[in-house]
Amino acid sequence: MSNDIGNAHLNNRVGPVMRAGELADAVVEAAREDNPGKEIRIDDKRAYVRVETDGELILRRETIERALGRPFRMPDLEIGLSSFAGRIETSPNQVRFYLVKHV
Repeated sequence: MSNDIGNAHLNNRVGPVMRAGELADAVVEAAREDNPGKEIRIDDKRAYVRVETDGELILRRETIERALGRPFRMPDLEIGLSSFAGRIETSPNQVRFYLVKHV
C-alpha cells in the first residue's frame, strides 16, 4: 500500500503525527516499547514525524516520562501533536490510537 495521504483510507494504520523535537523522539521510543510485537513505522519528514502501526497504538505516560527523563502530563502530548490517524482515546496515564472499522 502507498504512504500517500490520499490513499490513507485504504489501510488500517493509526498513530500520531508529531512536530519534530524532543517529544517526538520520546513518542517514537514509547511507541516501540509500549506496543511489543507490533511493527512500528516511523516516517521522519524533518519538520514532523509520523508514527504508525496497524489497528491500535498505545502510548503510556510512564514510558514517555522515562524517554524524556522528566515528569510528563498526557494532555501535554497535544502541544506536539499536529495530526493523527485513527480514533483517539485519552486518559491521564495513556493515549490509545485505534480503528473501529478495518479495511
